[in-house]
Amino acid sequence: MARKQIADMAFEEVYDALRRKAERKGRTKAETDEVICWLSGYEDLSSLKGKTYGEFISQAPAWNPHAEEIRGTVCGIRVETIEDPFLKRVRQLDKLIDELAKGKPMEKIFRGG
Repeated sequence: MARKQIADMAFEEVYDALRRKAERKGRTKAETDEVICWLSGYEDLSSLKGKTYGEFISQAPAWNPHAEEIRGTVCGIRVETIEDPFLKRVRQLDKLIDELAKGKPMEKIFRGG
């Protein structure tokens, strides 16, 4: 999927997909929200109603500095090697939700932050 297509997606659609992925593996909406807020700096995800995923990423209040510690692959792409800042943030969030869904403890997901 191209960068523009990802950026133009409704945040609510992406959020619902991320939440469902975590819930299918026994994690909660609250845990999903906690991970998203930790990474992005948002305090209230309901404020994103009507926003695009691109706006969610570009207007994030404070992208967590520990995000640079996120390593591994998502869809066969190594997160730490992505050069485009927008796509890197997209994949960082994907990776954290993958870790949540796989049962990783929150303190490990948050990488000491």
